[in-house]
Amino acid sequence: MEERNLPAPCVVVLVGAGAAGKSTWAAERFAAELVVSSDRLRALVGAGEDDLAASADAFALLDEVVRQRIGRRLTTVIDTLGLDKARRVKWLELARAQGIPCVAVAFDTPAAECRRRNRERSKRIPADVLTSQLKSWTAAKKELPEEGFDEVLMPRAIRVVPEAFVGAAEAVRRQEEAPTRLRFGLQLSSYTHKGGRKTTGEWIKEIGTKAEAAGFDAIYVMDHFRQIPQVGRAWEDFLESWTTLAYLAAATERVQLGTLVTGITYRNVAHLGKIVATLDVLSGGRAVCGLGLAWFEAEHKAYGWDFPSVGERYKLLEDALQLLPVLWGPGNKPWQGKVLDVPETACYPRPLQDPLPILVGGSGNRTLRLAARYADAVNVFGDATKVRERAAYLKSQTDRDIRITQLSTTLVGKNHQQLTKQIEQYRPRNQDPARYAATVNAGTIDDQIGRFRELAEAGASEVMLSLLDLDDDLSPLDTMAEVIAAFR
Repeated sequence: MEERNLPAPCVVVLVGAGAAGKSTWAAERFAAELVVSSDRLRALVGAGEDDLAASADAFALLDEVVRQRIGRRLTTVIDTLGLDKARRVKWLELARAQGIPCVAVAFDTPAAECRRRNRERSKRIPADVLTSQLKSWTAAKKELPEEGFDEVLMPRAIRVVPEAFVGAAEAVRRQEEAPTRLRFGLQLSSYTHKGGRKTTGEWIKEIGTKAEAAGFDAIYVMDHFRQIPQVGRAWEDFLESWTTLAYLAAATERVQLGTLVTGITYRNVAHLGKIVATLDVLSGGRAVCGLGLAWFEAEHKAYGWDFPSVGERYKLLEDALQLLPVLWGPGNKPWQGKVLDVPETACYPRPLQDPLPILVGGSGNRTLRLAARYADAVNVFGDATKVRERAAYLKSQTDRDIRITQLSTTLVGKNHQQLTKQIEQYRPRNQDPARYAATVNAGTIDDQIGRFRELAEAGASEVMLSLLDLDDDLSPLDTMAEVIAAFR
């Protein structure tokens, strides 16, 4: 049976008579901590799961647990009979109040099968009780479609996944039937690894060669001078960007090499032009010049650099976008912009690429307008919906063919079991696994193929990945090779 993806968080209400298979189905498809079971709660407040005298207390406790979990926006699978309409509607209302999807799973198991299963139980449901439940199910079956659930599903293979992967299966099918080409870039955002700094050079070289073998089209590095708080701690090892790219140029043969993105305040712009041109020549024409506003104020203060206002940095960025192509072109004429004044624009040797691609990083309208006027590509954040919005805005600003690239943190597993282990390994102790999975786009090979197909359909020509787990193990590059192969 084809697997169905539901968005996390969601509420799943199981509805059916006793012995219809609800608990078995839930246990096979959901982690135990997601399932709120009336039987288990009866054992908690009574003498055991079959202590019917404890039912009222068990159901009261179930309602409270469900309320608390939904209030915390946690995926909740309600494993009870689900035959009480008032209770179902109450759970649905709780989900609606939190903006969480709520589905019912209807167990329309034939009465004869329920009775057969019940006879095989060591502790049977009394026959008259089961008959009553089966009658209640007949009524509930008619009521469910009118109660307002997002969907009423039959028991099937179900997974709860981050929103980005809900439509993955359909997108994978589209990719198989009508393949589209997509470029893949690997972003390096951390340099801590098990070998320590003495082997950092070999580690970086191995990443470069394995990424190239996996089919990546480019390798990018962050342009910072110490680790940013979104990734790690300030005192962790962090390599200078353009030096690292030069090293990677010698270690690789095919991939493009660039920054995501060079902070416009970090270097004299004419000097930056010389650095980029040198990399392009030494790499055989593989340099990409990424440019951005340089947002990290603490880094500026630590190195004694000025941190101009946003407006001044935008002026500097616009000047750089105009100056760099002049530097890389012929001649030695003076150039003056809004804030830059360069008496001589000599840069020899000139880059091998003509033009050398300039990529602007940022999703805001002001940044996109600059990209529309001067750049070859713009890198944006967000899911397929955000990419589609940014693509439409960019199109409204220019007739030029500006490539859209998209950057995301990515955790890829070969299968569900491996992915679950990876999520448990990397998530912070106090963070909900589902919420963490969404933050790092945790998905299987097929999940990722579907996500990237949707990004391509939204307008992305290249996806750039910061793979979460390269510090101690480079096997994710091999796993990503299977994803990349689907777009070749």
